[in-house]
Amino acid sequence: MNTTDPQADANARIDIRHLTQVQLQQLGVSQLAYVKPVMLNGAAAFAIHAADGSPMAVADDRDLAMAAIVQHEMVAALVH
Repeated sequence: MNTTDPQADANARIDIRHLTQVQLQQLGVSQLAYVKPVMLNGAAAFAIHAADGSPMAVADDRDLAMAAIVQHEMVAALVH
């Protein structure tokens, strides 16, 4: 017998062209992290932010930032 959850079906058919601002902010928040070069106390560093822009960490170099993201089973994206 195949039982289908109506809410699961509705979630699977979300048209991304019609997302609310809140839905857009939550999109990928637990799977995607951004790496952005920053200056911290006069030194170059790399900030790690969640998809919604929340700061998560700062690393000394880009490779370390990327490795931290991968270690937490997230996908990294660079922001210039």
